[in-house]
Amino acid sequence: MKNWENNIRKVVPYVPGEQPKKEHMIKLNTNENPYPPAPGVAKAVADVDIDRLRLYPDPVVADLVQGIADFYKVENNQVFVGVGSDDVLAMIFMTFFNAKEPILFPDITYSFYDVWAEMFRIPYERIPLDDEFKIRTEDYKKANGGVIFPNPNAPTGELMTLEQIEQIIQANPDVIVVVDEAYIDFGGESALPLIDKYDNLIVVQTFSKSRSMAGSRIGFAISNPVLIKYLNDVKYSFNSYTMDTITIAAGTAAIKDRAYFEMTRDKIIKTREWTKQELKKLGFVFGDSRSNFIFARHPQVSGEALFEALKEKDIYVRHFSNPARINEYLRISIGTDEQMQEFIDFLKAYINQ
Repeated sequence: MKNWENNIRKVVPYVPGEQPKKEHMIKLNTNENPYPPAPGVAKAVADVDIDRLRLYPDPVVADLVQGIADFYKVENNQVFVGVGSDDVLAMIFMTFFNAKEPILFPDITYSFYDVWAEMFRIPYERIPLDDEFKIRTEDYKKANGGVIFPNPNAPTGELMTLEQIEQIIQANPDVIVVVDEAYIDFGGESALPLIDKYDNLIVVQTFSKSRSMAGSRIGFAISNPVLIKYLNDVKYSFNSYTMDTITIAAGTAAIKDRAYFEMTRDKIIKTREWTKQELKKLGFVFGDSRSNFIFARHPQVSGEALFEALKEKDIYVRHFSNPARINEYLRISIGTDEQMQEFIDFLKAYINQ
């Protein structure tokens, strides 16, 4: 090894879901929304003055920040935006997780958490979920350098109540608690009402799921103005222009269309509940997901074998080989009614063959 290689920061990167480039496929592996963005998004993008692209975008992203603030009925100095919630969460890790004690997060959860912790040299501890893949609030009542967890959790889809979340916040008054709500719109109650009550709470959401904009990369955090200022100080020290002009226009249009957001969200929820019933008929086992995916296994069919069989038919779902507790499970994103019917039809034929 060359001497200079000793100074390289080496990490095991996050592995995103497969992104096949096929015309005719059913893509249920990355929790994308099966419906297009709000109609106003196309118009907003078309109306962007191309000459503006020679200029730097608005560093404070004022229009989008104001749109988010209006939607959630908070002040604009309570909103932080980034290039997807991954960017927002990475900034949170850099800004707030600097204690000697380990940060805490579930052992089965969004697998970017330990990647960021390793990259930023943050000590961390994975807290095991219980046998039903649920978070035990009592496990987070010990010394730590911060707490982060998704609600609903990923990839399990299990939802915590506001009462449970508040128990964790109350037990950790001296550290930052982050609730990652990428999937909250599909059936949960947001922790946003707790922000005015607890000055150490940050809630993170995204446009990628319920607003059909995974390709635009828009995420945001809502908290009190003090924590948002700290986040912006780090962001502007890292990169002043993190969101481009076209994305700002698209996101601003999307957040203004509440009716379309609610319509597509409700369609996904309805399809999810139908899919649950069909999977139960086929013998699948799963929790009561409150997200836009279902985390399921079949007692008599190998998860890996089923994953490969689906893939051969150009039906893509997500299979996690690690940790061992979940290697028989498939994470199935919710598509359109037609896509889910075709998916179920395949399962019927495969399982009953």
